Amino acid sequence: MSDSNPANGDNDPRQRALSRWDDEGGAISSVPAETVTEIPEISNTEMVHLRVRIIALENLLIAMLAEGSDKQIAIAREMADYIAPRSGSTQHPLTVQAGSHMASLIERALQFRTV
Repeated sequence: MSDSNPANGDNDPRQRALSRWDDEGGAISSVPAETVTEIPEISNTEMVHLRVRIIALENLLIAMLAEGSDKQIAIAREMADYIAPRSGSTQHPLTVQAGSHMASLIERALQFRTV
């Protein structure tokens, strides 16, 4: 049985998602080395398909944010600002780039908003 207390934000879906982000970020280090070496290389064809999917998902996200409420835009901005290294960790360029890419997607969505 979980000890969920609404007063401390345990029932807040956004807070749970943010805490999972922290927890899952370190998941790779806990995977045994023999498991990591079993992961097959991604072929060029698979890489192209992944890129196509990412482009599609980004554009879908832009379309959804363009029709989203001001509160949803604010939450998306908060999530983008939240992306940062864990305390005591060195800031990694990809972490910084991910946050700025999210902010860019939000700004692109705002250009498509109907008045």
